[in-house]
Amino acid sequence: MAVNLDKEAYYRRIKRLYSNWKKGEDEFGKVDAILVSVGVDEEIVYAKSTAIQTWLFGYELTDTIMVFCDTKIIFLASKKKVDFLKQVAVTKGNENANGVPPITLLTREKNESNKANFDKMIEAIRGSREGKTVGVFSKDKFPGEYMKSWNDTITAEGLEKVDISAVVAYTMAVKEDGELGLMKKAAAITSEVYSKFFKERVMEIVDADEKVRHSKLAESVEKAIEEKKYLGGADPSTVEMCYPPIIQSGGNYSLKFSVVSDKNHMHFGAITCAMGIRYKSYCSNLVRTLMVDPSQEMQDNYNFLLQVEEELLKELKHGVKICEAYNAVLDYVKKEKPELVARLTKNLGFAMGIEFREGSLVLNAKNQYKLKKGMVLSISLGFSDLLNKDGKKEDQKYALFIGDTVQINEVRVDFVQKEFFNIDLNDDEEDEEEDGDDAEELLGKGARSAALLADRTRNEMTAEEKRRAHQKELANHLNEEAKRRLTEQKGEQQIQKARKSNVSYKNISQMPREKDIRDMKIFIDKKYETVVMPVFGIPTPFHIATIKNISMSVEGDYTYLRINFYVPGSSLGRQEGNIFPNPDATFVKEITYRASNLKAPGDTSVPSTNLQNAFRIIKEVQKRYKTREAEEKEKEGIVKQDSLVINLNRSNPKLKDLYIRPNIAQKRMQGSLEAHTNGFRFTSVRGDKVDILYNNIKHAIFQPCDGEMIIVLHFHLKNAIMFGKRRHTDVQFYTEVGEITTDLGKHQHMHDRDDLYAEQMEREMRHKLKSAFKNFIEKVETLTKEELEFEVPFRDLGFQGAPYRSTCLLQPTSSSLVNVTEWPPFVVTLDEVELVHFERVQFHLKNFDVVIVYKDYNKKVTMINAVPVNSLDPIKEWLNSCDIKYTEGVQSLNWTKIMKTIVDDPEGFFEQGGWSFLDPESEGSGGEEDSESEMEDETFNPSADEEEEEEEDSDEDYSSETEDSDYSASLGSEEESGKDWDELEEEARKADRESHYEDEDTSNRKRKVRSAAPPSKKKRRS
Repeated sequence: MAVNLDKEAYYRRIKRLYSNWKKGEDEFGKVDAILVSVGVDEEIVYAKSTAIQTWLFGYELTDTIMVFCDTKIIFLASKKKVDFLKQVAVTKGNENANGVPPITLLTREKNESNKANFDKMIEAIRGSREGKTVGVFSKDKFPGEYMKSWNDTITAEGLEKVDISAVVAYTMAVKEDGELGLMKKAAAITSEVYSKFFKERVMEIVDADEKVRHSKLAESVEKAIEEKKYLGGADPSTVEMCYPPIIQSGGNYSLKFSVVSDKNHMHFGAITCAMGIRYKSYCSNLVRTLMVDPSQEMQDNYNFLLQVEEELLKELKHGVKICEAYNAVLDYVKKEKPELVARLTKNLGFAMGIEFREGSLVLNAKNQYKLKKGMVLSISLGFSDLLNKDGKKEDQKYALFIGDTVQINEVRVDFVQKEFFNIDLNDDEEDEEEDGDDAEELLGKGARSAALLADRTRNEMTAEEKRRAHQKELANHLNEEAKRRLTEQKGEQQIQKARKSNVSYKNISQMPREKDIRDMKIFIDKKYETVVMPVFGIPTPFHIATIKNISMSVEGDYTYLRINFYVPGSSLGRQEGNIFPNPDATFVKEITYRASNLKAPGDTSVPSTNLQNAFRIIKEVQKRYKTREAEEKEKEGIVKQDSLVINLNRSNPKLKDLYIRPNIAQKRMQGSLEAHTNGFRFTSVRGDKVDILYNNIKHAIFQPCDGEMIIVLHFHLKNAIMFGKRRHTDVQFYTEVGEITTDLGKHQHMHDRDDLYAEQMEREMRHKLKSAFKNFIEKVETLTKEELEFEVPFRDLGFQGAPYRSTCLLQPTSSSLVNVTEWPPFVVTLDEVELVHFERVQFHLKNFDVVIVYKDYNKKVTMINAVPVNSLDPIKEWLNSCDIKYTEGVQSLNWTKIMKTIVDDPEGFFEQGGWSFLDPESEGSGGEEDSESEMEDETFNPSADEEEEEEEDSDEDYSSETEDSDYSASLGSEEESGKDWDELEEEARKADRESHYEDEDTSNRKRKVRSAAPPSKKKRRS
């Protein structure tokens, strides 16, 4: 699949480069042409030459020479790279259409000399302005003969070289919105890895008093970024470390980013940690200091360092010179704590982007460059060589180091990422409050205190206790929020739609004048869908909609036709209710007609023929009417979608050979899915079209083929769309990646070459399909400017359950719980969930049920049956992390009745405690007795459908339940009586003897036992 280049971004950025060059400020005014040459060197991670390539094209192009002249641009590269660059090459007749010089593409020759191509480029340089000086990046030196021959050519021509690294860096330093988005994502990942992995790991080491080397801990951080759970849904292949993590402690500190973690064991004093993560080539950085059992002086110094950082943030504004900001911070330190001036780091940070550290934009006393809106800085400041007089020998020398990633704005600085860490275990309530305010602190509010206290383990809350504390907060918030929401909705009465009144004839003139009507026979008017029947000698029309059913029977010489009508009290079908325009009117319930089967003399036909024809035609008309009504009902409530704007560009993101679910026709058909300006279009091989607009997609889910037989793109829609005469809110496109059926008759051998080859081909197929789908997703996200984001289910957090008839793997995504591989699909939006209740949670049962209650109480609750009990804790942990309240109980409840009670009287429900009746803790309290008795009345009564589902469960669960409860009851009574071991053994021996006698006499007593009462518990147990 061809690699796409973002042309708009290229033209925007090349224009910016040329406009700054034409202004002629600083080194730009001294150069006649700009040279960028990139060779091959795996050891070079950051270089200005590769950075400008990534900035312009989105990729690094090795062995490529770029010459930017006044009136033309020349690229010399291999054939593949030339094909890639053709996407931005300006064609003849369209030169300067984008305000940039035209591009000339030269293909590199296989020999190393490339003299002809070099001559063309030298000629272009000579023709650009005065043709004497060239701008280069003097620090970038790539090895290899190809680069050497090019550099020798430049030197031989006597061209003067001027280093333009600083001015190009200043041009690239102002970030566009897309670049800022990538840097924010990188910063968020860094924050996740630090808080969820590194910080927790340090706590474990301190708790267990482990001996861990700095270098080993740094390696574990590097491995952590390979795990999806720390990446916030990002693809691991797009994430890498900016530099190896730097962890220092025990008196040996160097507050620079060029050092490496040493092999000394981590010391429990002041621990500094610096880590930076790069996402899609854009960097972020984070520096923290953790202290174990700090003295008061250490805490004071740390708090002062935070104040210094706040002072720096106040100074970092658009238009301020870097040196002025630095000097203002220095003056603040001199004024407040002059003894720490010498300990302050020599610089306070640097600009950051594609390159981790921009050497020309360092925050120090000499830098004259002005800050601009859109720049992103890594600010890092600290105090080194501080002394802790109260500490031991190893603890006496310590350092403090903090750093964040920030974005420059016109008025104040914005935090791209700022992660706070505050633990004070002497006061658990304050700790909980601090955790709750994390979201606000991420926006830069509040202060930090990174102190790991030595007595942390004494008061530590277990994971379950933390969950309970968090759930308690959620419960209070839940009831308040639900009460407010229901109060706002009050008065919005649901208008019951009256059943459509079908009138047969609006006036007498429309009544047919057929012979059958005059002869008092039954006549069916197909045009007006009406049955004209003789009633008391008068032809009376009845619309087909009023007829419930008809039946015909032959008894002796007569045929009987019985017609039943809809009347108040009879069901109209599911969810229709007994809705009549005038329910107090007099209704005909049924009419029966009789006709002879014997032909009278002079008659042309048997009289019963009319009834037989009427029976057949009424059935036909009824079927046609019901089909039309069903179609109209499907169309009800369909929101009219905007028209799809077709992009005629051939390079649209496209996936071929996909199947659609649900099927357009009875037989499944392949087709292609193409992304256009405002939506997707699926076109089948037959020519059927299905359009899905981006603004109608609630969830876009990509299910990879790892562990699955299909690879899926699933769209859960906000409003249903119509195709195949049905309305659908879930549409998916998939392709099979292996044989879903296996031929069992085929002779198989584990070393069969054909089988091994087939497995290898399947692995390659899976990899190829996954790459194609990922490429399509990336292009669509770029096309929609990240407005449409695809979610990937977290397989590690998945659990088995049966939301419908069969068991499947339910997997969470960042905003939903889904299963899209089975049909029908299961998608629950987490934002719409009010609470989750676990039913049948008992120690001796193998599984339990999950009930999902929605914020919209009129919506039917979702049941997930037969969830394995070992998934209970992981599900609780996941729901707790998503801030969703959960409860559990041993009973199955009648949710239809519960929800109706809440909707009918919301005020009364919340006055009695709201959802607290589900909490097991509230069941013992006297105040909840009413709700308990109410819940006993509401014990779950399964419907016919649900009974069938329960039959599928194993009987073992329920039989073991009764036996175990009997056993535990008898055991408890024996223990409570206070008998010693000898007495218990004697009783056991007696029980054994009794059971032995019983066995001998079993055959004689079988019939008696069946009719008698059940035996005692002790005998059953034996």
